Amino acid sequence: MSWEDTFQSWSTGPGTTEQERCDNAVRMVTEALNEDSELARFNISVFPQGSYRARTNIRQDSDVDVCVMLKDTFFAEYPASVTQAMAGNSGSSYRYSDFKNSVERALVRKFGRDQVSRGKKAFDVHANSYRVDADVVPTFEYRYYTEKRDTYGQFLYHSGVKLITDDYQSIINWPEQTYQNGLNKNSDTGRIYKRVIRILKRLRNDMQENRITAAEDIASFLIESLVWNTPNEIFSRSTYTDVVTGVLAHTFDSTITQEKCVEWGEVNELKYLFRETQPWTREQANNFLDAAWDYVGL
Repeated sequence: MSWEDTFQSWSTGPGTTEQERCDNAVRMVTEALNEDSELARFNISVFPQGSYRARTNIRQDSDVDVCVMLKDTFFAEYPASVTQAMAGNSGSSYRYSDFKNSVERALVRKFGRDQVSRGKKAFDVHANSYRVDADVVPTFEYRYYTEKRDTYGQFLYHSGVKLITDDYQSIINWPEQTYQNGLNKNSDTGRIYKRVIRILKRLRNDMQENRITAAEDIASFLIESLVWNTPNEIFSRSTYTDVVTGVLAHTFDSTITQEKCVEWGEVNELKYLFRETQPWTREQANNFLDAAWDYVGL
């Protein structure tokens, strides 16, 4: 097969059977939480996130991320000019660790202790013939307040999620903004954006199978964000090979130095892509893009 044929094949998502197994995992996790009498008294939002929700998942990596967000109690960050009282908020005695333990109990009751593993950030509900692996992430809503007010005088805020790992690290994410921005870019690029993400994920996996060191530990969300920072006009090229070439060339050139990509953001545009708090580095991304270019023989 030519690279064009390969890229066309790689651009498609999981088949119907695999998608059904993903859907089953999300549904059963939701059932587990709804059936728990303690959690039922809270305002909890359960939703898929990441590549499964965005439909950028691929056959080999078709596990699902399920966010379990508590809304009654939330983490908040305020600008210097706004206080907790001014925003109309008060403290809470309910701890994040209590919530995570309650989610664990509900999952174990539904699936069995041997089917649920606790990680620092999430619970892994193991796969079987009926469902794929599910990473269940307990979170509190996270509110990033601004100095702006709505027509009722209430301070406006960005709504995300925050979790605290078992070793006391704080992680903030923006799943709704990530989803909406990806949806908009996919529409603006004639639905090519998500196909290119799938192609590059499959390319990474292929490189890993062939023991290309630069492809190791390259996160799927890093790939999505690199593609996100590619200008829309590149996606209008006539072939997949031309589009992939353009994406690799643009992202490689832009990540050679920090200055060129210092303002790049994640897909949500609320977190910088290359800052110290990230689990990846600009150099790591650049090495992967360089190796991907050579691997394809461009």
